[in-house]
Amino acid sequence: MTNSEHDTPPAHTPETTGMLAWIERTGNKLPDPVFIFFSLILILIAISVVASLAGYSALHPTQVDAAGVPLLIEAASLLSADNIQRLLVQMPATFAGFYPLGFVLLVMLGAGVAERSGLFATAMAVAVKKAPTMLLTPVVALVAMVGNLAADAAYVVLIPLAGIIFAAAGRHPIAGIAAAFAGVSGGFSANLIPGQLDALMFGITQAAAQTIEPTWTANIAGNWYFIAAMTFVFLPVIWYITDKVIEPRLAPLGKEASSTTAGLVKTSGIISSDEMRGLARAGYACLAVILVWLALCVLPGTPLINEEAGDGRMQPFYQSLVAGFFILFLAAGWAYGATTGTVKSHRDIVRMMSEAMADLSYYLVLAFAAAHFVAMFNWSNLGLIFAVKGAGVIGSSDLPMSVLLVMVVLMTAMINLFIGSASAKWALLAPVLVPMLMLLGVSPEMATATYRVGDGATNIITPLMPYFPLILMFAQRWQKEFGLGSLAAMMIPYSIWLLISGTVMVVVWIVLGLPLGPGAMAGYTL
Repeated sequence: MTNSEHDTPPAHTPETTGMLAWIERTGNKLPDPVFIFFSLILILIAISVVASLAGYSALHPTQVDAAGVPLLIEAASLLSADNIQRLLVQMPATFAGFYPLGFVLLVMLGAGVAERSGLFATAMAVAVKKAPTMLLTPVVALVAMVGNLAADAAYVVLIPLAGIIFAAAGRHPIAGIAAAFAGVSGGFSANLIPGQLDALMFGITQAAAQTIEPTWTANIAGNWYFIAAMTFVFLPVIWYITDKVIEPRLAPLGKEASSTTAGLVKTSGIISSDEMRGLARAGYACLAVILVWLALCVLPGTPLINEEAGDGRMQPFYQSLVAGFFILFLAAGWAYGATTGTVKSHRDIVRMMSEAMADLSYYLVLAFAAAHFVAMFNWSNLGLIFAVKGAGVIGSSDLPMSVLLVMVVLMTAMINLFIGSASAKWALLAPVLVPMLMLLGVSPEMATATYRVGDGATNIITPLMPYFPLILMFAQRWQKEFGLGSLAAMMIPYSIWLLISGTVMVVVWIVLGLPLGPGAMAGYTL
């Protein structure tokens, strides 16, 4: 998917005026998200001291003392002797006990093998190449949304491949890049199955929800129905905008781009017989893992079903899905790699897992900062007090819940223009949003789904998104003059309509009280 003549993208002149340029300049002045968390910790310490001295407090909505009187929640200074001791003594436990950490590391151990063996790249290439010409756009969009399970592979492999395949079909290659980018990044939370993002999001949700309900546990499939529905809602949106809005307005390709098309299409995207056999064996491995999981639900003793737990009988199954996806990705990647030759021994598996962990090195640093911010926020009691008082204010205002959730979507979409990390934003917002919405009758699963709608829609229009320059480079292979403003302007229609359609989904779900996943409802009762 490379051509020596176009390996180095041509220089472009960045825009210096307008909203897009202002967003870029402002965003570039922000510190790294790790230091944003450390700065917020300092601010949090100062606020906790002031709140403690002022006697800031609230009555707990669900817990009472022996006399039946609601417990008083008082703001605690983070500079108190107890909290300083807790910070220094429990620092290793605070970091290691950060809920998303174990989930993400485990899933990525398996996904790293599936990605580095070539399974993800080949599977996406085959899915797109077999699409009929008239269905090329929806197939690219669907594979892109499902392909975001592969994280980096979807950006690096599928998006440029979509441009090549569109060109081979006689269509504008940049339209293919736009459709794939909209699916992978704009539809970041849409998917047919839960994945590593669900593990990460619900780990943070669990920590926030337990400030209200200490026994609440995360279910990685808690948004399954919602994200699957989102996939099919976003699909026609991306299809229509690509074919009817974006492609007709793209400038025709010049002679140089036409020669690039000929070179790339001739040499790219060829699937070998070994790769096809590898895909088949990976499919058999996936089927075997699924059958094992089903067997564990019906065998004597039902290891993954708690028959005595009533409504919670499926909880062990839900909680096992993180391990299930790890084994699924590992087995499929190993089967594929052993067939194609990318895995020659068990040492290659260990190497791939190690490389996957190396890719998470920045996330580990971010998790350290986020873990301590979340923990210290809980120690101060400010999150619970803010939630109780915020719920009281909103409840007395008689603001419809659907309107409140729309406000959450729009707020998240706006913040996403400046802070790209989904986990970083959710770690900041969840400690207040999740408890507050629980007190107002909205489940943690619904709060998470609402956040995810706003988080994905504006990914594709902010230059602060890490892959934005890469997408620009892909487009410039076909049109040298294609600039930063051109890319942002091309993606704005997708962003607007994905945000609108996702927001409508949120309103429909909360109004109708639809289930968001197995055992997960939109409403919540304390």
